[in-house]
Amino acid sequence: MKRKALFITFVVLTATLTALTMQAQPRRQAPGKWEGLADTPQMGWNSWNRFQGNISEDIIKGIADAIVETGLRDAGYIYINIDDCWHGQRDADGFIQVDKNKFPSGMKALADYVHSKGLKLGIYSDAGSRTCAGFPGSLGHEYQDAIQYARWEIDYLKYDWCNANNVNPRGAYALMRDALRAAGRPILFSMCEWGTNQPWEWAANVGHSWRTTGDITNKFAGTPAQRGWGQTVLSIIDQNAPLRKYAGKGHWNDPDMLEVGNGMPENEDRAHFTMWCMMAAPLILGNDLRNMSQATRDILMNRDMIAVNQDTLGVQGLRYKDIDGLQIWFKPLAGGDWAFTILNTTEQDVNFNLNWQDFNLTDDEVSKLSTNFDTTVYRVFNLWTHKQEGKTSKANKVERKLVVKGHDVIAYRLTK
Repeated sequence: MKRKALFITFVVLTATLTALTMQAQPRRQAPGKWEGLADTPQMGWNSWNRFQGNISEDIIKGIADAIVETGLRDAGYIYINIDDCWHGQRDADGFIQVDKNKFPSGMKALADYVHSKGLKLGIYSDAGSRTCAGFPGSLGHEYQDAIQYARWEIDYLKYDWCNANNVNPRGAYALMRDALRAAGRPILFSMCEWGTNQPWEWAANVGHSWRTTGDITNKFAGTPAQRGWGQTVLSIIDQNAPLRKYAGKGHWNDPDMLEVGNGMPENEDRAHFTMWCMMAAPLILGNDLRNMSQATRDILMNRDMIAVNQDTLGVQGLRYKDIDGLQIWFKPLAGGDWAFTILNTTEQDVNFNLNWQDFNLTDDEVSKLSTNFDTTVYRVFNLWTHKQEGKTSKANKVERKLVVKGHDVIAYRLTK
């Protein structure tokens, strides 16, 4: 009996000590992307739309200088992202190196320069064996590349999808996410998979944003310009609009970078920028910031419009109605406000009689909020003229007779 009692005591003490030891061990954080990096859509600049492969250390430094001097940094644009064609070859141990002709000081020195300006540096790679321009991809080197980016103090990774034959996209993007996490440096993960495998359905815990379309080009409508497989602004809006339920804090639909300042007329640039703000899309500039017209500056630095994009409620806008070529959009905002936009998809000016009672709606799909124009009065603030334009009315009547210019917008913020 004594032996039995001693055995039971031993078992109890062993179990107790084991439990206490387990409690003392720190919990391992569940694998996943770095949180808190894209609570609102990311804002910055990328080299591809304007420079494509013709990039260099001097160009990136010049852009960093310009983004500070123009006030763009203070408006929220903080990422300077180097796209394809920065690569050298891998060293004997498999670690990727920079092209020393283009970046003679090295990537770490460039990151230091960008950081000294109060900005963040982004870089580009590909889930396949080669990048879209034919440089070394990350396939088979994911953890090495993530370690190298962390050593260089990179803050953002755009991860493309060229030359990825027989590669599973869910596995490939999750693998790079885990590699970035293991490298120990918070890096925003921008998935550039073009929407081919519907990443919006599975990537909320993988990337901070995912491309929903093919590449954009600097054409608003009609036949795309002959640059790669570019798509027009309007065609991209059509593809991105139905995906709003998948977007939210930390995981955004990405209809590609902005073409504002790259050759479209001012009205089309204004409409393009407005719709990216309404769709809670990442605002990644693609023009030469060192040489901008005043009109381009005014569009990119419209803080009232940027506030719609960066709204903390984090809801992508709703395309509510199409009326004679006019698209009616609503975006619920924090604090009970709404953003309201009329987009003219035609080239002709269109007359529109605005009656707020035509737009009593509830956003059943995402926010569950209602406009309640029949019971609530809102102040009407024009987001492009920056002027108050009266109030909404509970009466069923025409409030305003508007003229919406061709390929242009009228955008309001409605405040209770």
